[in-house]
This record gives sequence, structure tokens and C-alpha cells, in this order.
Amino acid sequence: MRHASRDYSLTPLNIYWEMTQACALACRHCRAAAMPDPHPGELTHAQGLAFIRQIPGFGDPMPTLILTGGDPLERRDLLPLIDEARRLGVEVSITPAATDALTRDVLATLAQHGVTGLGLSLDGSTAQRHDAIRGIEGTYVRTLAAIDWAGELGLPLQVNTLVTAETAADIPAVYELLKPLPLTRWSLFFLISVGRGAVLEPLSPADGEEFMRWVHGISCVAPFVVATTEAPSYRRVAMEEMRAAGLTPEQARRTRVARSFGVRDGHGVMFVSHLGEICPAGFLPIPLGDVRTDSIVDVYRDAPLFAALHDPRQLGGRCHHCQYQQICGGSRARAYSAFADPLAEDPFCPHLPPRYPADGAAAASFAGDPTSPTRQPAGAAR
Repeated sequence: MRHASRDYSLTPLNIYWEMTQACALACRHCRAAAMPDPHPGELTHAQGLAFIRQIPGFGDPMPTLILTGGDPLERRDLLPLIDEARRLGVEVSITPAATDALTRDVLATLAQHGVTGLGLSLDGSTAQRHDAIRGIEGTYVRTLAAIDWAGELGLPLQVNTLVTAETAADIPAVYELLKPLPLTRWSLFFLISVGRGAVLEPLSPADGEEFMRWVHGISCVAPFVVATTEAPSYRRVAMEEMRAAGLTPEQARRTRVARSFGVRDGHGVMFVSHLGEICPAGFLPIPLGDVRTDSIVDVYRDAPLFAALHDPRQLGGRCHHCQYQQICGGSRARAYSAFADPLAEDPFCPHLPPRYPADGAAAASFAGDPTSPTRQPAGAAR
């Protein structure tokens, strides 16, 4: 397992860099609320290089740098920035938008410059469904073409699919569409209501639980890894399903699902905004530092909120009492979106832990009551 020896309190698995907000699409769930033109305050080329040169400070194994946006293809200095990361031994993945700028030649150039992973989004089984989410006609056709090109070029490919009340019924059809295609990983992103995503309807906790059990079922037979994003409670569901199937805990930990155990917002994940803000995750936009003035290593390891996110015992409500606390930890972004407290319990998970007080004594921490003994300041380190 590639990251088996990594201590997520010291080194993230992935660093996401929102290179720019500029993007030609108008996706209905966009966290970044992307716009046609770059923000005047986005990191300059020199500042981007300086940020990349900090990554080796985490030591071995180094995090993977994931270039996102907006659309990273909108950065004119994209290739020199990739070259510097690769010179330093940092693996680079990229998540471009499916616009006219995404061509086979562009993907071939990215591969030649050492990009080791590609992420594309497919949110519907038909052009009508997908393009309605992406806001621009033609993105479905361009996405399928890019998937084929990635296979021809040997670029490891992850396809991301949005899970909402609107899209869930279509997702089995998306799976059937993807089954014969050349991807290595399918990640199902459970909507967080921030940015433009606030206008979409998330699944209810009960429907989410049922959907996750379907996800686990297909994960056992899919020709690629099936994972979830912003739904760490899927790990509990998967463990329950594997236990029911007779697997021992040790056998369960050797499955593909277990590769993400313990990773959550701010623990295994770091996000750098287009303005250089250091945040626990893209959907947890609490600035804890600035790459132009602060050490990303020090902020990740020592900023008070990062330190709290590294320790699931500091979580509130049901997450504080949960027996799956270490492998799950709940969605910190969803807790923040719902309660304005990243350490509150995950409202999407319906699980009631055996150790949760039955007399309602823990109700005060349900919404992240700052008087709870499990609370830590939700503010930034600065």
C-alpha cells in the first residue's frame, strides 16, 4: 500500500492547490464559484514556485500535489510549475475542466512533463444529465473523449461523480457507462452545501446510508477502485457489510476500502487556495496560514485547528463517542457547513454509538457548543 507508513498528523497524503478560479464552465456545485477570469490576487509564478519548493519539507514519503481550480489549464505557467514539482520528486496529478482547451495533445504534453494522475468529472449517464450539472453543453462528449485519450496515453485516471438527491438515481447508470472504460478509480463526491452547491439538495442521512450500501456492493466487483469523498461514514458502512460477510477485522483492513481509513479534512488533506491561503480542505475554507509568509509544514503540523483535526478524540457529539472514530472521524467540512464548527459531529451520519449518552447529556455538543469539554477553538492560527 503506497501510503501505509505515513503518519497523517505529520504529512498529508494529498495537497490540493487551487491554482486559479478562472474556468469556462459554470458547474452548479462548484465550491470555488469559478469565474471567467483569474482573480488579481492569485499566486504569481514566483509565489507558486516558492510554495512548491516547501513540499519536500514534509520528508519522505512526500505528499502528492493535486492541481485543481477553477481550471488549472487556465494557468499559462502550468507546465513550468509542474516541471519544478517533478524536479523535486513531488508527484503531480491534475483535474482539468472539460472545455475546448482539453485536447489529446494537451494530455500528451501533461504526460510528457511527468503528470502521474488525471481527474475528470462525469455527473450523468447522458449528455443531458451531465451538461445540466456542468452548465455548458458539450462537456459530456468532451469528458468521454478525454477518458479515451487518457487510456491511450496510459495516464492513470480518476473519475469523480457528484452524489445529490437529484443525481443519485442515475448513478448506477453512470457505473454501467464507466465499467468498460480505462479508469483506475471512481470517486463519488457527496455534496457539501458551499459555493454554488448550496442550491442543490443533498441526500438525506437515511438515503445516504442506503446508497453507501449499494456503493460497497459494487466496490466488491468493480474493475476499478470505488471510493467516496466527503462521506467518511462510508467506512463504517463498509466495515459493517464486511463483518456481515464474515471477514475478520484484519481481512477488512487489507481491502481496497481500507486504503482511505483515517483520512479526513485536515488529516491527510491540505488545501491551498488561489490566494495562497492554507486550509484543512477545499470544502473547509478556514485560512490557517498563507504560503507566501508561513511554512506549510509548520501550519499543517502545529496550527491549533489542524492539531485538533489530527486528534479525533477532540471531536464533538456522536463523533466523540463513536467506535469508528479512528477510521472515520466524520466529514469535518459538513460539520462546519451545518454548525459553523469543524469539530462538531457529522450530521450526515445516522449512526448512534453504543457509548453515546442515552440521557441527552451530550446534546449540547451536537451542534458544536463551545462550552463542551471536547471543543477546541474553530478559528485560525492567526
